[in-house]
Amino acid sequence: MAFKEIERKFLVKNTDFIAQAHRSTPIVQAFLNTDPSRTVRVRLKGEKGYLTVKGKSEENGVSRFEWEKEITPTDVHALLPLCEPSPIEKTRYEVWVGEALYEVDVFHGENEGLIVAEIELTDVAQDFEKPTWLAEEVTSDTRYYNSALSQHPYKHWNK
Repeated sequence: MAFKEIERKFLVKNTDFIAQAHRSTPIVQAFLNTDPSRTVRVRLKGEKGYLTVKGKSEENGVSRFEWEKEITPTDVHALLPLCEPSPIEKTRYEVWVGEALYEVDVFHGENEGLIVAEIELTDVAQDFEKPTWLAEEVTSDTRYYNSALSQHPYKHWNK
């Protein structure tokens, strides 16, 4: 399926969201290609596999082309050895805040210590409720893209 993804991304200042989460899912993902013009990702999300192609983000970082296809977990495991270093490991928490669904990723491994919340929108100008656990917006900061985190893990940043 092809569509335009519209999302905003925020750092998270504490783990208060965990008590509000209705689901958590382990995710392992890696990148066959991290070129910003056409990122190609394989992902194991719980028991399901996915192949995703993302286009270059628009200047504001809010929207870009995304195509995703479900594949078998066996396919994911076959493709992982072909991926660029380093895989991303995280736990995704789904948290409803009013009418908005936030996906909050708690990173593990080389990105331990990083927590990022994303919200998908139907329109760039859409209003949404911001919970108290959100910190600064990092939508346009490409360092927080998973493809960038796989190449330059959070643990190695000069903070």
